[in-house]
Amino acid sequence: MKVYGKNVFNELKTNRDKIKKVYLSASFKDEDIVRFIKENKIPYVTVDKRKFDSMVDGNTQGIILDVADFQYKKLEEIDTLEKKIVILDHLEDPHNFGAIIRTCEASGIKSIIIPRDRSVQVTPTVVKTSTGALEYVNIYQVSNLKQAIEYLKKRGYFIYGAEADGRAYDEVSYSEKMVLVIGSEGHGISRIIREACDEIISIPMYGHVNSLNASVSFGVLVYGIKN
Repeated sequence: MKVYGKNVFNELKTNRDKIKKVYLSASFKDEDIVRFIKENKIPYVTVDKRKFDSMVDGNTQGIILDVADFQYKKLEEIDTLEKKIVILDHLEDPHNFGAIIRTCEASGIKSIIIPRDRSVQVTPTVVKTSTGALEYVNIYQVSNLKQAIEYLKKRGYFIYGAEADGRAYDEVSYSEKMVLVIGSEGHGISRIIREACDEIISIPMYGHVNSLNASVSFGVLVYGIKN
């Protein structure tokens, strides 16, 4: 997988075995990064601008990394002593996914569960948007979200789904161990997953707009919920 950006490199360089090769634009000027690459004998090549720009679609900042494919974790590996876990119910936008990963890392959440099918996966755009946070957050890929919820319920977790018609999140008393479910951008939480939730919560809206971006909603809830 090819990922890109200076922040991504600066996070991955602490685990440089993941880096197979680095591609630098002929106009790349960051001397600290170039020095690190040379001193640590990381394979690299300088590429002319036309070829470099055709390698990936995105703001590369002049550096592309060829890295090992992302390794998802299995649900059975999750640490059930964690207080907060996040489930993304068929989220589709890689920018939202990356932003949610970044917020998880900043707020101390270590685990995100996503479905294997009909959902955004870890892509170069997700890696870039997470600005290195992906190195510190575990992504669990499951074939059945409902079964994953049942697995967590048996281990003491209370499931909260975020939807527009729920109880105001700041009026809820939260369980010590909780899972927060965020739905897809266009359809919200699917019916079968909503039915599996223990409680539906919402963000009160006071303006003319009746919805928020998925990653913005997630940020409000994560920092607003006290458990």
